[in-house]
Amino acid sequence: MDCIFCKIVAGQIPATLLGETEHSIAFKDISPRQPIHILVVPKTHHSNVADLAFEDPTGLVDLVQLGSKLAAEYSTGSFRLSFNTGIEAGQSVFHAHGHITSNTPKNQ
Repeated sequence: MDCIFCKIVAGQIPATLLGETEHSIAFKDISPRQPIHILVVPKTHHSNVADLAFEDPTGLVDLVQLGSKLAAEYSTGSFRLSFNTGIEAGQSVFHAHGHITSNTPKNQ
């Protein structure tokens, strides 16, 4: 499988890791769209968040919890957790992942 997120999970491609659990990892987006832009990714491959929800609901809860923890750590508490599912919705990497974004970093 030629999945960039699977390669990041496996340590084959470097990323700035911000958090990790048994089921998920989180790292800085390489093309941030806001001052805070963190990607939260399940360690197992699922094409999108809908597949993740049906195939591994525990993994989805873990991903949301890790994302929420990092949002609290890096933002003032105002943040967005979003998922794109399908090319028409803007999904460009077909491995489930959530975007934690915020314009309000904690240190401001």
